[in-house]
Amino acid sequence: MAKSSNKRRPAPEKPVKTRKCVFCSKKGKNQNIDYKDTALLRTYISERGKIRARRVTGNCVQHQRDVAVAVKNAREVALLPFGSSTR
Repeated sequence: MAKSSNKRRPAPEKPVKTRKCVFCSKKGKNQNIDYKDTALLRTYISERGKIRARRVTGNCVQHQRDVAVAVKNAREVALLPFGSSTR
């Protein structure tokens, strides 16, 4: 019996879209990351209350770290919830 070969073609590679850090761009140069600015911090939190990853948000390393620290401080002061309120 001859073995049939099921060779697949490799999937075409999609171009990777690189996101730029909002805080490093000219538009966000004067924007500070503060734990009291909950409107800004909510854009970096998922519906479940988790901090979004750097590859999702497009932030640079330093600004993603600053966002994470600000979110954690806002949670401690009860400005942001630790988790989602819905089950």
